[in-house]
Amino acid sequence: QVQLVESGGGLVQAGGSLRLSCAASGRTFSRYVMAWFRSGPGKEREFVATISWNGGSTDYADSVKGRFTISRDNVENTVFLQMSSLKPEDTAVYYCAAGSFMYSRRAGYDYWGQGTQVTVSS
Repeated sequence: QVQLVESGGGLVQAGGSLRLSCAASGRTFSRYVMAWFRSGPGKEREFVATISWNGGSTDYADSVKGRFTISRDNVENTVFLQMSSLKPEDTAVYYCAAGSFMYSRRAGYDYWGQGTQVTVSS
């Protein structure tokens, strides 16, 4: 089992940057595909990015391609989301998730964190 704790959210102006972190417990972190999802005001939770167990493969939602970068550190059991050129529409609670395959659907992930709020002001 994996427990996930996100951090790094906050308030930022449009055009700014933030780096989210997700710390995982357990010695099997490196076996899991990791992902970030987000849930904006009045919106369903949507896929943002995913990364393979060794970091060799990544995938992104079209809305964040070229602006967000997902990475991981299997020694520190942490996955990151570097967000740049932020827009007000990026405002959401961001969740990290762990699973077995690089899905873009919520159902593909077994473990979830509690989320961290990101607010982008215009």
